[in-house]
Amino acid sequence: MTLQKIRKAVFPAAGMGTRFLPATKATPKEMLCLVDKPLIQYGVEEAVAAGCTEIIIVTGRGKTTMEDHFDKSAELEASLAAKNKTALLEIARSVSKLAKISYVRQPEALGLGHAVLMAKELVGNEPFAVLLPDDIVDATVPCMKQMVEAFYETQSSILGSEVVEGPAISAYGCLDCTPDPKNPRLLAVKNMVEKPKFEDAPSPNAIIGRYILTPRIFEMIETITPGAGGELQLTDAIKALLQYEKVYGFIYEGKRHDAGDKLGFLKATVEFALKHPQLGTDFRAWLKTFPV
Repeated sequence: MTLQKIRKAVFPAAGMGTRFLPATKATPKEMLCLVDKPLIQYGVEEAVAAGCTEIIIVTGRGKTTMEDHFDKSAELEASLAAKNKTALLEIARSVSKLAKISYVRQPEALGLGHAVLMAKELVGNEPFAVLLPDDIVDATVPCMKQMVEAFYETQSSILGSEVVEGPAISAYGCLDCTPDPKNPRLLAVKNMVEKPKFEDAPSPNAIIGRYILTPRIFEMIETITPGAGGELQLTDAIKALLQYEKVYGFIYEGKRHDAGDKLGFLKATVEFALKHPQLGTDFRAWLKTFPV
């Protein structure tokens, strides 16, 4: 069997970001700044670290600042060069050199499955990664790189997963799965339940915003029945995929932050600021003086 590699990563980024209003009224949620980088840049860097060379961002109306961010800025670079600000010049240049980035529009917000389907022509007939920009994973080995290595072991779709104890599992898609005897981080998926009641959850293994999917997923998305509001859910498509192929959950090493939630965003800001090589020491000292 020919080893298939993961070269492309899809970023669904067409949502309206209503949980962050009014900040997202005119600014894409994905461009909210976590310390000194927009959320989506963390995900793109993670995908690049995992070996992806082509990034596909699914956008919508009012999202053009994402395109500007990853584009070359001749005026900014010329200004920094003229002022001999070489460190800042290198930072500006590095963003536009991260990867080959393409964009496709999602004309209506019709669910995560529909957003992924918009990338079908650009992905083609090969396995690909999906990263949700809201989920920021702080890990020594980037989360997607861990998952790519698991894909090379299984050559099957991989769903990022973490253990969620107690009633909080009802906020997630949940895996009905069994651990792989050869690799305890791999979970053989039998079924998935979307936002189950705690007492009905088949396991504590929740699905997070990291996926590696085989190209057959597009066929599944095109054939599933739309749900509420005409939305096509990616979970339903993966459940359909189980009829044809193996699917695995993968328990990654690292800490996930839900940066699509205000409190989660604040927690991530503090933790990333404390780890920042230039800001961390001073920020920690300031926190110690802050009244509780």
